[in-house]
Amino acid sequence: MENGLLDRVEGNTDVHRWSEQTHLEKGDSITMGYVSELSDYTHISVTQNNLQELKEIWDQWGNETKRCFTFGEVDLVPIVEEYTALLRCPKFQSDRIYSRAVCVPTFWKKLMTITGMSEQWITARIKENGECKCISWDALKDLILTHPDETKKVEIFSLSLYGLMVFPRALGYVDKTTTDIFHRLSKRVTSIPAILAETFRSLGACRKTGTGRFIGCAQVLMAWFYSHFRLIDGIVCRVFFENYSPLKDIVASSRKVDVPERNWIVLLRNLQLGDVEWGAPWMVPGEILYRCGSFDWVPLLGIWGAIGYAPMLVLRQHGLRQFIPATHGLAQSEFVYRGADYKRKVSEVSSSWNKTCRLKGVAIGPVTTPEYVE
Repeated sequence: MENGLLDRVEGNTDVHRWSEQTHLEKGDSITMGYVSELSDYTHISVTQNNLQELKEIWDQWGNETKRCFTFGEVDLVPIVEEYTALLRCPKFQSDRIYSRAVCVPTFWKKLMTITGMSEQWITARIKENGECKCISWDALKDLILTHPDETKKVEIFSLSLYGLMVFPRALGYVDKTTTDIFHRLSKRVTSIPAILAETFRSLGACRKTGTGRFIGCAQVLMAWFYSHFRLIDGIVCRVFFENYSPLKDIVASSRKVDVPERNWIVLLRNLQLGDVEWGAPWMVPGEILYRCGSFDWVPLLGIWGAIGYAPMLVLRQHGLRQFIPATHGLAQSEFVYRGADYKRKVSEVSSSWNKTCRLKGVAIGPVTTPEYVE
C-alpha cells in the first residue's frame, strides 16, 4: 500500500509516554505471569520440501541468469526490519504490503501468465491436495529444464522457491494461494509481512494443538535464530558494502555448538539474558515500525490468514530501552480468510498500513525501565 504523507516518525520519549498511557487506559492482552509452555509439550515438525533439485538447477545456471534474483527470560521475536534486511527487500517497498484481493484471476490463468503455457497444458496438471488446488514440483521442474524462454525459466524457478520454501503448505506442490502473492510481486509489493504472518500463525497453531508441521520459511527463521542466540562463530558483517548479503555470511559461518535434536528443549528452556545477542550483527540501526492506523501494534496480512505482533515487546533487539508496551487487542488479532466478515477485516488492516508510525532507532544499549522489570 502506498504510505503517502501519512507516515509519522516519533522520538523514543514520546512513544514511551504514549505506550504506557495506552497500557493504563486499555489494559493488556498478555496475562500477568504468563510463561509460554511451547518448549514443554509442543511437538513441531519442521519437515520441509527436499530442495536438492532446486539447488542443482541453480548450480547449472550462469551468472547472467542468477543475477535476476535477490526464537526463561527472553522476549525475542523476528521483526519486519530484520526480515527486510535478511531478504534484502528494498526499503521503499516496506509499506507496500500484500493484501488478499477480493477478485483474483483463477489459478490456471495465473499459471498461464507465469509459465507461458496453454490452458490445456495447465488444467491437465492442476491437482486437488486436501483443501487446495496445487501444481506439482515435478511439473514445474520439467518446465524449468525444458522451457525455451529463459525469462520464463527464472519466473517458474522463483515461483517454485515461494511454494516449496517460503510457503510450503503442501509438500511437493505449489498451491494456488502462493501463486497469488507471487503474481502480486510484479506490482512491487513486499512479501515480508506475509512471511512473518504465516510464521507466527503456524508456530501459534502448533503451540495450541501441541503438535503440527511448521508451515513457514524454516531456512530464514533458522538464520534469524542463529543470529540472536550466539550459536555461531562471530560474523564479519560488511553491512555497508554494496550487495552485502547477511544470509551468505550466516550460511558460511560455523556453529559454536552442534546441538542434538533431543537437547534443543533443554537449551531453549534454560536460556538466560547472557545467552542472547540482542542486536543481530548485520542490522543497521534505523526507524522501527511499531503501529499502524488505529491499531496499537502492527497487523500482518498473510496469505491464508492474518495476525498482529507488537514490535515494542522487543525494543532491545534495536538497542533501545525496553518499556511497557501497548498490547490491547493483540490476543484477538488473528483471523483466517474464511467466513462472512474476513473481507472487512482484511480491508481494515490493509488501510491501516496507509498510516504507519515509526520510532527513531537511536541505539543506547539493551536496558529496561523499572516499570517493565516489575
